[in-house]
Amino acid sequence: MAPAVTITDVAYVAAPDGALPPEPVIKLNAMEAQWVVIPLLQHLLLFDGDHLPPFDAILQSLRSSLAATLATHAPLAGKLHYLADTGDVAICRSTGGGDDDDDDRGVRFVAAECDADARRLAGDEDHDVHTFERLVPELDMSLLPAPVLAVQATRLAGGGVALGVSVHHGVADGQSLWRFIEAWAAACRGDAPPAPPVFDRSRVSLPGGEELARSILRKYVPDLPMARLPAGMQEDRLQFTRRTFTLDTNDTKRLKQRIVSLGEAHGAPLRRSPSSFVAVVALAWTCFVRGRGLAADDEDVFLFFFADARDRLDPPAGADYFGACLTGCLVRLPARELHGEGALATAASAVQGAIEKMVEDPLGCRPGWEFFRFAGEPGLRLERFMNVSGSPGFRAYEVADFGWGRPRRTENIRMNHDGQLALMRARDGDGVQASVSMLQQKHVDAFKSEFLKLLG
Repeated sequence: MAPAVTITDVAYVAAPDGALPPEPVIKLNAMEAQWVVIPLLQHLLLFDGDHLPPFDAILQSLRSSLAATLATHAPLAGKLHYLADTGDVAICRSTGGGDDDDDDRGVRFVAAECDADARRLAGDEDHDVHTFERLVPELDMSLLPAPVLAVQATRLAGGGVALGVSVHHGVADGQSLWRFIEAWAAACRGDAPPAPPVFDRSRVSLPGGEELARSILRKYVPDLPMARLPAGMQEDRLQFTRRTFTLDTNDTKRLKQRIVSLGEAHGAPLRRSPSSFVAVVALAWTCFVRGRGLAADDEDVFLFFFADARDRLDPPAGADYFGACLTGCLVRLPARELHGEGALATAASAVQGAIEKMVEDPLGCRPGWEFFRFAGEPGLRLERFMNVSGSPGFRAYEVADFGWGRPRRTENIRMNHDGQLALMRARDGDGVQASVSMLQQKHVDAFKSEFLKLLG
């Protein structure tokens, strides 16, 4: 039986007076418009330990620091609206202070209590999926207007605290989310804030401009203001088995060295030493193919991952750009290539090649910024498809110190696919945290067996 979660309070945190942007609306560009049908980006941060302040004090500091953070992140206090007269979807600002209309209240802040043990939740390799899902705020984004951001703070048994964050993926990607968390945590600690973000959508120049964004909306969200996920993409993620693996700094270094050695031994040296992303994704893809029991034949297996396009556009959008600025990369190999002795090097070389093509042409690479196009790839079947979200560059544990230490654990809650890998930098050192989601327990167990074997 899943632990009980009881909501004790719901408040709204508005942006300070004078913080609102001069423009009342911020129209989503074509890159962001696709995310209207896959809206939720959710992360959970778990804190435990005797050093935590009383829960009431935590709530007070989180709310006041959130208000301060909205001074530089005011669009997050608004809602996403469908503008029927133009066909756009846009962030419309909140005016703050209204009594009856949620549009005017700002960011929904939920306080709750849960009888789940904090240390168990933070320490289990296997995710308690049902509990994790209830520790992030519920948001219905299938009908616009829809909120852009909501947060939930939950008191856990054993003295721990869970902080859940839900943000609309049409407004933010992982890079933006963690920049927001970093700013919020700094305000909560009383430290100087990082440089403010930029919400100016003109930073991302796409051919066709606003009309291209409207055409994307008509193509993928034809029933606006309804924005339901297509039936073919819906899965009951509560049935998934999810498990987290951590490669420490030495594991990651050893894995990279092994990949280089395998490439040289099999006459196919890599063009350069693999990054942590390339190495871990190559390992996970190989484990996925073997763990699923896919035959060592000539039929292709597929890997999809997102890449941050901010500094790869011409002109660059800039690291301070706050939005969903992603381009997609699709890799395919015959399954037999991931069964041989040199599989890790083969996989790493293929991933490197896809990244190189993306760097050369970030908007035109396959499938490029219009990532939904991967669904039309010849031969692609979901049981032979692994997708990757996140990055070892996400310093989630480092930036999320709200004044009572780093989280004991943080997880991506929205894992929507049977065969998804979520990455972030590990809690300690320069290692990598990798969380995998699969529908069948036996596939996860086989994945772990291969993972440990190949990691050595």
